Order: sequence, then C-alpha cells, then structure tokens
Amino acid sequence: MTARSTRSSAPAGSRMAAAAAIAVAGALLLTGCGDQTESAKNDGKAAGSEAPLHDKLPKKIQDAGVIKVGTNAEYAPMEFEENGKIVGVDPDIAAALGEKLGVEFRFTSASFDSLIASLNSGRYDAVMSSVTDNKQRQEGLDEKGKKLGDGVDFVDYFIAGTAVYVQKGNPKGIESIEDLCGQTASVQRGTTYERALVKQSAACVKDGEKKINIEAFEQDTEAQTRVKVGGAVAGVNDYPVALELARKADGGKTYEVVGEQTEAGPFGIALNKDNAELRDALKAAVDAIIEDGTYAKILEKWGATSGAIDKAAINSGK
Repeated sequence: MTARSTRSSAPAGSRMAAAAAIAVAGALLLTGCGDQTESAKNDGKAAGSEAPLHDKLPKKIQDAGVIKVGTNAEYAPMEFEENGKIVGVDPDIAAALGEKLGVEFRFTSASFDSLIASLNSGRYDAVMSSVTDNKQRQEGLDEKGKKLGDGVDFVDYFIAGTAVYVQKGNPKGIESIEDLCGQTASVQRGTTYERALVKQSAACVKDGEKKINIEAFEQDTEAQTRVKVGGAVAGVNDYPVALELARKADGGKTYEVVGEQTEAGPFGIALNKDNAELRDALKAAVDAIIEDGTYAKILEKWGATSGAIDKAAINSGK
C-alpha cells in the first residue's frame, strides 16, 4: 500500500502530461526504427543491384542475397579452418565472385564424400571444395560406369594434379606413385586421388607386382597422420595441398613432396544440372575476376599460382 501511494503521489495532471510525452516520443522512435529498417533493406537491394553481374543470377538467389556453398575445410591452402573461420583460395575467390554478383557466398563444412549428394538434395546451391571436374561426376557414375545418382555441372576455375607426399627424409625412397606397389598408402575416401591409387594398384598387379594396400579415410587429416606415424609410407593428395602440407606442418619438418604432379585436371564449382542460370552467372563472374586481376592476386597470396587458368570453362574435365 505504501509503495503504491509513493508511485501515485504526483498530481494527476503531471502524470497525464508525462504519459502523453512518452507516447509521442515512443511513436517517433518507432517511426524512426521503421524507416531505418526499410532503408537498410533498400540499401542491401541497391548494393546487390549495383553489382555488374547481379541480373544474371536466378531470381531466387537475387532475393536471398546468399549462395550456400558446401565444402570440406581441410585442404590448406584451398580451404581450411583458422580461428573458427573457413579461409583459403576458394573462400577468397568466392568473395571476389560475390562482389561481381552482389551476393554473399556462405560456406558450410561437411565430409567430402557427402558434398555432391547434399548439393543435389538442395542443401547447397554450389559445392566449392577443390573438386576435380571429370566425366564420372558430370554423369553421376562410379568407377565402373554404374549410375550412382544425378550428375553435376562444373564451372572450372583452377588446375591441379595428384601428388605423393612422404615422411621428411623419404625413408622408404619413394620417388613416384609407381613406387607404391606392395606398399601401404593413405588417402581421403571419395577423392580423385583415391582413384589414382586404385588405378596404379591395378597397374602394379598387371606388371606382376603386389597391389597397393590403400587405406582410405573420411578425413584427410587422418590420412596425413598415418604417414606421419609411419603407418603408411606415403599419402596422395592434390598437388597444391601436398605442397602446403609439406611447407607448413610442424614448421616443414614432417613431410615432403616427391616427384611431379600427375594427371592434372580442372577444379570446378559444382552445381545442380537444373541450375544452368546460376552456372552461367558464375562462369561470367570467374571470367570477370580473371580479367580485372583479382584472381591472380588471390592465387599469389596463397602461393597457388601454378593452378592459374586464363578463362573459365564449363564441364571441361575428362
């Protein structure tokens, strides 16, 4: 009772005037907030529409302002996690493409062998994860030509081959993938370099030598560890990734790359085959960043200039 008396002790007229003032101020504040929100929306749309290639995107992507990208972020320097953020060649290229298209490329990391299926299920708009463009993936086939699912289209933006890496000092004297007959080699499952090992193993047997004992792992870091501890005499990976691993792991004291890269082919941004409009917009954006020099600066930043291309292509892999 006492408390209520204290709160209502001001004259009625004063209370009414104060209430009216608060109401007016509140109305002005709400009006201001509404104007700012609408202004922010309009500013966002204006920013997107001012991008030179924005109109080439599908209407759905234009409205969302985002391209959802699936990746497997453990392939430094191409894509990897640092301080909780996905960084590398691919995210930097994607950011540059986003400036041309007026949208954000939003990366999510998942297991490599799940990316294409997730793309075709609609979880992602694109996959950008050092994915080699080849006919099998374009047509959705396994190594024996059996149909596994829907194929994908690629916008090719980089070139890389397969490389062999070993323990520092090369204790087993491995000089190339051909030297792995009868040996244990580690690799990430579902990759083109796993296929390279399978192909080489068959060649070993054909030549009267022992097959390669291939240990395939879901995560590439597991394959790397097998080499580090001596469980495998060598690992096989994309050439720029193997170089970066040898250069940076434990200050360059753990691995080395042997021989030259083999079977070089294009990396592509993978897209659902029903999404030709997005595919063509991305191709135009890749060509644009090549032409204005942004592309070359990104590759130089990450030490990946050996993979540079002169012009984007669609489904150029064999």
